[in-house]
Amino acid sequence: MTPKATESHESGLDDRITGALVGAAVGDALGGPVEGYSPEQILERHAGRVHGVVGPWNGDAWRTARPIAPYHKGDGHVTDDTLMTHALVRVYAQVRDHLDAYAIADHLVPDLMTNPRWIPELEAEALPLQRVFLAEKWLVTRLHYGHADPREAGVGNIVNCGAAMYMAPVGLVNAANPAGAYAEALDIAGAHQSSYGREAAAVFAAAVAAASTPGATPDSVVTTCLTLAKDGTRTAIEKVCETASRHRDFESALAPLREAVTPYDTVGPDYRQPSLGARRPSRLHTIEELPVALGMLLVAGGDYRHAVLGSVNYGRDCDSIATMAGALAGALGSPAPEEWAKQVSEASRLDLWEPAATLAAVTREIFDRDVRGRRAHEAAFTALGGPRCSD
Repeated sequence: MTPKATESHESGLDDRITGALVGAAVGDALGGPVEGYSPEQILERHAGRVHGVVGPWNGDAWRTARPIAPYHKGDGHVTDDTLMTHALVRVYAQVRDHLDAYAIADHLVPDLMTNPRWIPELEAEALPLQRVFLAEKWLVTRLHYGHADPREAGVGNIVNCGAAMYMAPVGLVNAANPAGAYAEALDIAGAHQSSYGREAAAVFAAAVAAASTPGATPDSVVTTCLTLAKDGTRTAIEKVCETASRHRDFESALAPLREAVTPYDTVGPDYRQPSLGARRPSRLHTIEELPVALGMLLVAGGDYRHAVLGSVNYGRDCDSIATMAGALAGALGSPAPEEWAKQVSEASRLDLWEPAATLAAVTREIFDRDVRGRRAHEAAFTALGGPRCSD
């Protein structure tokens, strides 16, 4: 266990929220330029492992090398993981209460459609809708144009990490209450995902809430996840984390973690050429990103730098893996290195700390309201003669 991880109980709510949200954004930016490649390809391309911010995979040809994704990934630019996370924080700032699937329809979708913002990967101001992936455009198609019931709108979408990647704010609003985070994220994610994609969103939110608990450790976070997770998601987390427990260095863990998650991953060995069964609903499978992020958190002993660099060098969907690992390490009390955070903030032209301050204030408001609600319920239940104390 690293010193930062063992001192996590000294971190207060504001520090944990800041650590998680800034940590998620930095992990996202570090993982973006090598997303979709294998550890071997990353090693060859960079003449070694990635140890910080790097440039685009295709250099100056980033606009034309992959026409389907003409994005400036690299150079400290955050991706849609962070754009969606910050969008969810804005929804909390508007509603100032717990969220549900209807809040996604009423607030998140209009925000994606109508409010131009600086998009780092486009190097321009644009609607967030013009950057997010097809699985996120689904929100607009189903909720705005299709008028689907928000609680069921995720059915039919590809099953991936699209909802899970931005659920850290749900875990933080429910800090130290993993079961509450799980339930809230499950409701929210129903507007976006189904099957194991929705399940992963709920489990990731619960993991962030668990990491925010005083005295939390990587082991306690994983234990919480195993308590709440269902079906293939639970099994994959168990198998990956069993493997991770035998490693203390991400280099030695890269291949074993991939091997451990392979039976539960639908995408297949070639990330850019998914298998026929890829991203289809199933009770037997899982998204790859969450189990691997938890595994890297264990390998790193909760240390931010080690967990995120392991996630980045794992390749495949490593921006989302590093987003999750970064959020968890930050919530545990191990923040992103200051030089990384400053570099990503400046390169992305985003204030990475403002969303955290906003969410901390909203979280306190929500907690105060929850306390008043519980006390009112206790009083009413007591008036009914509910409590029966044993002798």
